[in-house]
Amino acid sequence: MHDNYPDYHRRLQQIYARLARNLRGPMTAFAQLSAAATTAGALDARTKQLIALGIGITVRCDGCIAYHVHDALRAGASREEILETIGVAVLMGGGPAVIYGCEALEALEQFEASHPTPPPSSSLV
Repeated sequence: MHDNYPDYHRRLQQIYARLARNLRGPMTAFAQLSAAATTAGALDARTKQLIALGIGITVRCDGCIAYHVHDALRAGASREEILETIGVAVLMGGGPAVIYGCEALEALEQFEASHPTPPPSSSLV
């Protein structure tokens, strides 16, 4: 759980870049998988980011919340869509998802306050 999700997101990007330099094969493959999985197809990129956020909440992944709130906003998701995603995650994840849903709301509010539309990032999680 983090006090500042936009800062956490930036820090994760820096650490990810170092990991990618030191672990080229697996991280290149992961980046390709991430790009392929989040590229628009039958589902648009926004919907895919919302799904990823819901899963991130239910598996209790702070970094996933930082990345997918950021990337969902970047893909055009509205506040209401993110809040409904949190609601579905709570349904599927129970009590622990409520806590991580609170974290996702905190991340949303911090990204909204820091910049109306988040800058692009490499979607890695």
